[in-house]
Order: sequence, then structure tokens, then C-alpha cells
Amino acid sequence: MDSTIQVVKPSGILDSTQAGEFREEIAKRVRAGATTILVDFQDVTFMDSSGLGALVLALKTVRSSGGKMFVCAANDQVKMLFELTSMDRVFVMYEDREAFEATIAG
Repeated sequence: MDSTIQVVKPSGILDSTQAGEFREEIAKRVRAGATTILVDFQDVTFMDSSGLGALVLALKTVRSSGGKMFVCAANDQVKMLFELTSMDRVFVMYEDREAFEATIAG
């Protein structure tokens, strides 16, 4: 994969205790020159409103640098949170990393 594409893979529960670390990880990748960020939710078991807020702030960071951010492999709970908050209209979501790579490569 292109070095300007970076994958961030949070794990466990994405809530207020992990939100700051998650945002900083994405900001660090952007400062290092990443123009495309893929957030892989494969290992996230639960996300609350704090985690969603961190994701939105991370998206603003990426967009302010001219980049793009995508999401993949969200479980049913995370998908439902996205749908209830209409964030499924804000974020481009892929079923898994392979689907993202096929779209980017194609």
C-alpha cells in the first residue's frame, strides 16, 4: 500500500478513556505526511459517543490537511451508532480492509 495511506486500528472499547490517544494517533499520521487514513474497526468491541466525537474531530484534522479518512470493518453496534447519528452519511464505510484496498487500487 502507498505510504501516504495509513491504517489506524483501535481496539477494545473506544470511549473517553481512549478518545484522546486515538485522535493523537491520527494527528501524528497526518503530520508524518499521510493523505489517506483508514480507521479499521475490526478489533473495536464497543464505541460510545466519546469515541464517535473523537472520530469526528480526527476527520476534521485529516480534512484540514487536505486528506481523506475512511472507516472499515465496523461491527453491528458501531454501525448502529453511525446510523442513529447520521454519521453513516459523513464517513465512507467499507465492509473490510480488502474492500477498501480494492476501491483505492481500482
